[in-house]
Amino acid sequence: MKYKLFLFVFLLGILILIAGCSNNDSNSITGDSVVDNSNKVTIYKGISCGCCSLYVNYFKGKFDSQVNAVDVQDISSIKDKYNIPYKLQSCHTTIIGDYFVEGHVPIEAINKLLQEKPDILGIALPGMPSGAPGMPGSKEPFIIYGVNKDESYVEFMRL
Repeated sequence: MKYKLFLFVFLLGILILIAGCSNNDSNSITGDSVVDNSNKVTIYKGISCGCCSLYVNYFKGKFDSQVNAVDVQDISSIKDKYNIPYKLQSCHTTIIGDYFVEGHVPIEAINKLLQEKPDILGIALPGMPSGAPGMPGSKEPFIIYGVNKDESYVEFMRL
């Protein structure tokens, strides 16, 4: 009986080890983690915004490096500094390397941004859509926009 229990625990351990090592392709666009952990990450948010805090927790869970969350009195000054068009603004702004990530953007879009490194200012998911990271409710279809250097914007991706 002890032998069967030992064998069961041993095989279970091997299966867990295999599962943990598989599907670890850092070049794939997934929702697991941000591709390039060498980028400095700062999330600017309003002091009392609950959904912003939830997004910070979501982001920290996906990003291996230190994420710096900064509470600001006037979030509009951050949006002005990074030239985020008014129609694309949300409640918080994340700065990753040379890009801004505006709003409740899922990690898949951030991975795409960091992998492809397009010549744009950043990406945005306007408003506070239901089911987005940090937002309650059922997921809606998301359109994430890419903001060009002239502040025009185009669809970057859909999720």
